[in-house]
Amino acid sequence: MPKNYRAELTGVFGDPVDGNPTGAMEEAGFRARNLNYRYITARVLPEALGAAIAGARAMQMKGFNLTMPHKVRVIPFLDGISEAARAIGAVNTVYRENGRLIGENTDGKGFVEALGMVGVSLDGKRVALLGAGGAAKAIGVECALAGAAKITVVNRNRARGEELAGAILKNTVADAEYLPWEGASSIPACDILVNATPVGLGSGEKPDIDYTGIAPGMVAADVVFNPEWTAFLNEAKSRGATAVTGLGMLACQGARNFELWTGERAPFDAMYEALKAEFAE
Repeated sequence: MPKNYRAELTGVFGDPVDGNPTGAMEEAGFRARNLNYRYITARVLPEALGAAIAGARAMQMKGFNLTMPHKVRVIPFLDGISEAARAIGAVNTVYRENGRLIGENTDGKGFVEALGMVGVSLDGKRVALLGAGGAAKAIGVECALAGAAKITVVNRNRARGEELAGAILKNTVADAEYLPWEGASSIPACDILVNATPVGLGSGEKPDIDYTGIAPGMVAADVVFNPEWTAFLNEAKSRGATAVTGLGMLACQGARNFELWTGERAPFDAMYEALKAEFAE
């Protein structure tokens, strides 16, 4: 048989995007499954997003990720989006289905699966979200869809916090509320506390909250993946909480992307180990 030198293309579009580690994880998955796929990390300026999507169509890319600032702006360029992505109002993954580009959001799904990896169920749980940005929206909606009883959004910007609480109330059966974040805010009554802000990324900083409210039996989760063990998680562990890292969330999210693009089961262990190696000290 003749050799096939053509690779199926996937990738990520963003600006900035240089520090995005997703390619290392997805490429490890492709190698583990012996798939002739490639993942490109492409800087796409906001004004060039439409052209980039047209290029993806022209090259028949199997799919691609979106990171800042494209998760919302990409929606008009797609042929359809999932119900979850519609409820969240953002897309982080696009896949090709019968020639059409479909938008999905795997951020929150990856978070829910990362909780499951450490035996944490969302059924009837109270979740407190620090932040109301893109990651918080995805996590809040997906936690509610997965059975959480109540989502409390703690955010400094009232409009954004109320918008997220309203989206959860509108699109799920969970209760939701907004609380202002003023200085070292007290932690609202919750079973699961989530840092959905970028505070701690590449630094030893942690969110400005009253950590005395963390008690044994609680779960603390962070969306920050570098470092894997953030100051927020270390503080929570020292107070007896179960910690869930952002690296686990990223790996679960990447596994879902892999399956949407390839139609094959993701080799999770290989992908997770590749991510961990990227941030090994």
